Amino acid sequence: MPPKRPVAAAKAGLTSSSTKIQSQSKVSRRGKDDEDSRMGEEDDEWMQQKIMMKPDDQLVLTAEELKEEFTRILTANNPHAPNNIVRYSFKEDAYKMKMGVDQLAVHFSMDGNMLHKDSDEGRRQLARMGLGENPSEQNVEEVEVPAEDDLEADADGEEDKEAPKQVPAAKPAEAALRNQFNYSERASQTFNNPYRERGTVTEPPPRTNFSSTANQWEIYDAYVEDLERQEKQKEKKKKDDDKDKKAKQVVIDAAPTDEVSRIAKPAQIVERMVNQNTHDEIAQDFKYWEDISDEYKGNEGTLLPLWPFKSDKAKKFTVTAVHFNPKYDDMFAVGHGSYDFLKQSTGLITVYSLKNPSFPEVTYTTESGVMCLDFHPEHPYLIAVGFYDGSVAVYNLREKTNEPSYLSSAKGGKHTDPVWQVCWQENDLDNQLNFFSISSDGRVTSWCLIKNELHYTDIILIRMSGEADLDAEANMQGMGMDLACGTCFDFHKSTDYLFLVGTEEGKIHKCSKHYSSQFLDTYQAHHMAVYAVRWNNFHPRVFASCSADWTVKVWDHNYSEPMFTFDLGCSVGDVVWSPYSATVFGAVTDDGNVFIFDLAQEKYEPICQQSVVQKKKTKVTHLAFNQHYPMIAVGDDRGNAMTLKLSPNLRKCLKEKNYSKENEIAKMEKLLELVREPTAK
Repeated sequence: MPPKRPVAAAKAGLTSSSTKIQSQSKVSRRGKDDEDSRMGEEDDEWMQQKIMMKPDDQLVLTAEELKEEFTRILTANNPHAPNNIVRYSFKEDAYKMKMGVDQLAVHFSMDGNMLHKDSDEGRRQLARMGLGENPSEQNVEEVEVPAEDDLEADADGEEDKEAPKQVPAAKPAEAALRNQFNYSERASQTFNNPYRERGTVTEPPPRTNFSSTANQWEIYDAYVEDLERQEKQKEKKKKDDDKDKKAKQVVIDAAPTDEVSRIAKPAQIVERMVNQNTHDEIAQDFKYWEDISDEYKGNEGTLLPLWPFKSDKAKKFTVTAVHFNPKYDDMFAVGHGSYDFLKQSTGLITVYSLKNPSFPEVTYTTESGVMCLDFHPEHPYLIAVGFYDGSVAVYNLREKTNEPSYLSSAKGGKHTDPVWQVCWQENDLDNQLNFFSISSDGRVTSWCLIKNELHYTDIILIRMSGEADLDAEANMQGMGMDLACGTCFDFHKSTDYLFLVGTEEGKIHKCSKHYSSQFLDTYQAHHMAVYAVRWNNFHPRVFASCSADWTVKVWDHNYSEPMFTFDLGCSVGDVVWSPYSATVFGAVTDDGNVFIFDLAQEKYEPICQQSVVQKKKTKVTHLAFNQHYPMIAVGDDRGNAMTLKLSPNLRKCLKEKNYSKENEIAKMEKLLELVREPTAK
């Protein structure tokens, strides 16, 4: 049995072995540190040293400016996010602004295909590739250290061995293959404030439950109550107890209850506002335009086209009358018919306003063509109209119906030929409204509005022999076949009983309401039909006439010969005196021209001659001066109406300091003295 090694010797051997292992580990660590330092030096070689460069144009600041702090607040609000989004609220029946707006702005988004390594799918793929759950554990080097019992046993068995057996180190693990699943993505996101909902609880509307049984008696009583209510509404609108069916229909239409009629007035106002914005340039010209070139033209002037007034219903008609409202300066009425007796059909009356040039304010469709019309001077809602079939009517603009308030009939003494002109007169002795009419049947008739009927009185019968006659019964029996055709008439501005009558033979008769059996005077005025005769608005003795013989003549009714004669080279459709000057008048011709004369400036030539139609064959039929604004309205044979503004040279008298009615009369009287011949009377 071998001798036992002393315990102290064994312990000394163990200590020496452990010291050797520690020295080997220290050497290995020192070698690694030297290798890392060597690699760091190699990395520093290729890195360039940072050199601070100062630009030439860098701003030089003082120490105080450098110490000054500028505060900038970084918010999570998106500057491009809209802040005025509105949504319709069915609860409040209105549009409400949306308070919460999404402030998140996504600049880039791409769908990826990465899996987390700790997920189930990631672990299955790692196991399939043979890397296991924790591949990093394979890289750890394992070193076994023998225990004390084993060392004692080895000391007894093997004395000659000085050191214990060393365990070989494990092979270094191979580096794991890098793929798209062995790393985790690191990201951060700003915190978004949670949305808050705000709501309110309202009280429910009150409700009541009711029930009833409807039987025949209750239904009958309901119908009786409704009938009584309708009868009461009709009684409020009735003027007397003998109204016909048409008057009842007017009452029903005057109080509409549907929703369309409720918004009719607001819709009309909105339509006017839209049209004023659309035609803003024309409105500016109408209000402020003044032709500067008039200063270099001497006495000549121009007409500036303003609003055109067109209607689809009036395309096939001819404008047969134009008349401005005496109270409302922006309103005028246009009559539509036909002067060709072979092309007679229905007629049309349109009432336009300068505030809405795109569509007429009121439209009346008539069974016969409209030949003339006239506004009442004191009741601007009443329009007297004459038709081609010889009847006359009165329309009330306040009544919402297409039917006239008054209409003549065959039994009521209507004319047998077209009515060429109507004119309102002052109330009679019974304070009843009345107007006059003239027709081709040779009658000048007065119509009186009594209740809901028109009562007529023949003022005078025009004969070709030159004598007046009132024997209407003889004429009806065939004794009056020599009646002349009346085409126009006009009443004196100051002497209400005096009036002029133009005929188709070219004569002009001066008549009186008091002497209806004969003419006061007869003028051999023209060679063809007289289309218009007008008293001067200022001078009591002067009137003008126009005819199809191409001439316009200015007369003094005390003389049988004209004071002025103007040949316009074409048939003259209308002549009108201006309301602001005694020496200015206008005329229109069939070739589409408008003529403006000022006898105080030019005695022989017009101061303005201008074509106002787009097509050469279009005829201008009628003319009207506005009572307040420096403008005129003309109508053509295509159913269109046009408004024109007068340039400053066409209204010089308005700028005179001594402008008055007496001065205008004196100006005309001076002209008459220059051209009057002593033997002409």
